[in-house]
Amino acid sequence: MTGHATDQSASGAPTFAHLLAMSDGHGLFEHALLDRPRRDHGYCVDDVSRALVVLLRESERTAELDRLVSTCLRFLEAAVDVDGQVHNRMAAGGEWTDDAGLGDWWGRALRALGAASVELPTASDRSRARITFHRAASSRSPHGRAMAFATLGAADVLSADPDDLSARALLLDGVASIAVPSDPRWPWPEPRLRYANAALPEALLAGGAAMDDPRIVARGLAMLRFLLDVETRDGHLSVTGVSGRSPAQRSVQFDQQPIEVAAIADACARAFALTADPSWRDGVAAAWAWFTGDNDALTPMIDLESGAGFDGLEAGGRNENQGAESTLAALCTYQQAARLGVVERVAP
Repeated sequence: MTGHATDQSASGAPTFAHLLAMSDGHGLFEHALLDRPRRDHGYCVDDVSRALVVLLRESERTAELDRLVSTCLRFLEAAVDVDGQVHNRMAAGGEWTDDAGLGDWWGRALRALGAASVELPTASDRSRARITFHRAASSRSPHGRAMAFATLGAADVLSADPDDLSARALLLDGVASIAVPSDPRWPWPEPRLRYANAALPEALLAGGAAMDDPRIVARGLAMLRFLLDVETRDGHLSVTGVSGRSPAQRSVQFDQQPIEVAAIADACARAFALTADPSWRDGVAAAWAWFTGDNDALTPMIDLESGAGFDGLEAGGRNENQGAESTLAALCTYQQAARLGVVERVAP
């Protein structure tokens, strides 16, 4: 781990060079050794799903990015079994190396397929995504994060087709899976903060909006406000470390993960869209600032020239490996910041 001064402008725009370097005709490699993909570790649905969501947000995709969109869609189609369970891990040669299941990757696949069923440019590809979404949506996960991710995908489907019964049933189950906090001193549905925490309030925001239920939206806003209060220190984000955070733990934590920051950016962007409250735009700005060095180690977490994200923030700097998850978290956060005018939008 190494420390670095804050040497990149918050107004700079990252490229997709590293994301493309991490991909091939099968999918997106999960891990990197510094800036080189670790091909022997293969691919995973988690990252392919994240990639598809990020790529679909780009309105002016290059031919290379369009090819990667097609690769991601094929990957997810192949991952979803007939019973709705989803494989996660594929070897570099293209063979699945795990049994299909209902972990986070199931929810992330539904998140991406829901977006793809609305945002893909051709009707045939949108139909492919919707068919695969319905196949996965026939199952339910016992895991809270997975259900939250799936709820976001269902909300996307319902935004285009409010009569989609499969998406509506999934969304209702997803919202119901998020418990109402019972302790006003810890207004969070889990006994401790874990990872990608803001996905839970974002699911309530998306679900409440789709159901036209202002009480659920209000729950999501309150949860997100609490999370930001806990994860802000001295004017910058100081997010929960990889080991999680209990109610008694309020000091700075490491190893901070980029996915936590990206989840905050997504949730705050959705909150801003629903309320027009500028404080949520400020939350997106804080998330992008975390990547550009306004964090607990004063260390940039993105290489703007390549668009690579670094794998974790440490007390003395950062993990120099540039994996897919961290890169996509950085690109996703930039997209939200650019969309809300926090930084200037630049085409890929």
